[in-house]
Amino acid sequence: MTTTLAPAAAQPVQLHRRPAASVAQQGPWSVDAIQALLDKPLMDLLFEAQTVHRQHWPAGDIELATLLSVKTGGCPENCGYCPQAAEFDTGVKAEKLMEVEEVVRAAQAAKDAGATRFCMGAAWRAPKDRDIEKVSALIGAVKGLGLQTCATLGMLESHQALALKDAGLDYYNHNLDTAPEYYTDVVSTRAYQDRLDTLQHVRSAGISVCCGGIVGMGEAPVHRAGLIAQLANLQPYPESVPINSLVRVPGTPLADSEPIEPFDFVRMIAVARITMPNARVRLSAGRQQMGEAVQALCFMAGANSIFYGDKLLVTGNPDVDADVQLLAKLGLNGHRTTTTDAEPSHPG
Repeated sequence: MTTTLAPAAAQPVQLHRRPAASVAQQGPWSVDAIQALLDKPLMDLLFEAQTVHRQHWPAGDIELATLLSVKTGGCPENCGYCPQAAEFDTGVKAEKLMEVEEVVRAAQAAKDAGATRFCMGAAWRAPKDRDIEKVSALIGAVKGLGLQTCATLGMLESHQALALKDAGLDYYNHNLDTAPEYYTDVVSTRAYQDRLDTLQHVRSAGISVCCGGIVGMGEAPVHRAGLIAQLANLQPYPESVPINSLVRVPGTPLADSEPIEPFDFVRMIAVARITMPNARVRLSAGRQQMGEAVQALCFMAGANSIFYGDKLLVTGNPDVDADVQLLAKLGLNGHRTTTTDAEPSHPG
């Protein structure tokens, strides 16, 4: 007798798909949406940030920028983090604006070491027109070396921004520092709107915007989310976004602030990358205290620019050899010739 076996019941096939990155945000970023990103499991957040990064930037490309204080100390502002404020006893002495020859020597040394962008900082609340004329000469001289130029001089009027554009300035740095709700805990001599107005003058003049903030100043997590929201909702968002970890300088009001937890700093880098995909996200102040492993996580999270050189204005920074060795260990390329036209264009 022959027995016929019934066909086995079909079993459903289960597909195991790699989780997709979050869909790009449409419209303004809310603080709640950014907080939700910051609250993600770290590995998921890093995966999403690296996915966004690979979609918009070449793998392993790290911009090297050098920052020089061309006019140090004596600033009338009372920014609680800043050792250059005249009212704080930090040992920083007021100095005059550097001469063109001194700046050119520093810029050439930075270029020889591999930097492609040269940033000049001056401790002014707001430069006078005669100051703009002097800085314009510095810009022209540095530009003549084939470097991108950036300046951070304080608040600008619209005609001053236009003069800097005419001098050849590529980027202007003016940080928002923190969320508007926490701003008055950090500085009282300048309003948040003053910062936004300067950014608008810079943008209207046709200069690219470098704008970020500082964490580890005693702010709450919601203020970190609020800072990213302010930056990401600028129209357009900045081409360059420095994220700074507070360097606590004795004599400043924020010298005793609790340092930000390293993984929370990495989260800030990741969320900046996700919300501003075409920006250069710069791993800025505080690198000297991070160690190589945390810096590596920041690069994983989408940081693709660093300040390069042994000093940031008046505070320390990893030396050039240490950075060269770190980038080599990670297989990152920090020596790439960059021109303004080569920067990815911002959508819209």
